[in-house]
Order: sequence, then C-alpha cells, then structure tokens
Amino acid sequence: MTTPMPSRRTVLATGSAALLTGASGLLVPARAAGLAPTRTMRGGANNYRPGAPIVERIGGGGFWMSGTVRRAGDGAPLDGIRIQIWAHTTEGHERDPQSHGATLTDANGVFRLEMPQIVPAFGQPHGHLAYDSGDFETVFLRPVMPSSKDTSLEAHFVLQPA
Repeated sequence: MTTPMPSRRTVLATGSAALLTGASGLLVPARAAGLAPTRTMRGGANNYRPGAPIVERIGGGGFWMSGTVRRAGDGAPLDGIRIQIWAHTTEGHERDPQSHGATLTDANGVFRLEMPQIVPAFGQPHGHLAYDSGDFETVFLRPVMPSSKDTSLEAHFVLQPA
C-alpha cells in the first residue's frame, strides 16, 4: 500500500526544513514554490547608457536610491551585483551622462546610492534602475515616487540566472 503524498499546502506549511518520504522511500527536502524573478518594467530602459561607471555619488546628492537584489528561486541575497541608476533630477535630465551612475550590492544584497533630488519628468517623479551585467537576465525598473517631495526611493530586484 502506498502512502499518499501530502498536499502542497501541507508541505508549504511545514517549512523548507521539513522532510518527506518519496515513493522511493528516500528522504527528500520539501521545497516552497520559490521566489519569482522581477519583470522588466515598461519605460525602464528609456535613456539607458550601457556601462555607466561605478560612482560614490551622482552629482551633489541629497536623495537616496536604495534596494535589494536576490536570486530567483531561493531568494538568496546577491553580493557584488552592479546596479545602474539614472533619473531626471535637479541637476540634469535622465539622458545626460552626469545623471547616470552605478553601485554594487553588499553581502546582504543591499545597494544604496546618493544622487540629486528626483523631479517630475512627463508628469511623474520616477527613477530608472538596471541590472545588465550578464550572469542574470537583464532587468530594467522604473519606480514612480508617491510625491516629488520624497527624498528616497526603493527598488528591489529578483534576478533569474541567464
């Protein structure tokens, strides 16, 4: 007589450390459905400049762009990932070279880059971010700020291996 396999709901409820006995009688780790990759956002690649340099800060600063980068599936934080950032700011348009820069994630997958205050372009205050380094699929993000008075904006990447 075969023991019925538990439902997906039961498996997920027991956590990723739970073990199940498969049909072969071997113990196999239970796995959650996994973390889905981030999709590229419409308009995210506008005014993109391949190879923007890694910088300490874009312009005079005063505004913070930050976020996280994790691997699709297991959600592990990704260290040393290059994220390019650009925007229409008080110091330049998003097409201007001085409005572009890149930064790297830390061991926790966190990035943070100071830049000039983002101002509305085409009616919306928004930033642009890109992962484009090749180990993972390219992703362009275009998060919109709730208010042009905000002094920070977050964007989070979940990357799918290329």
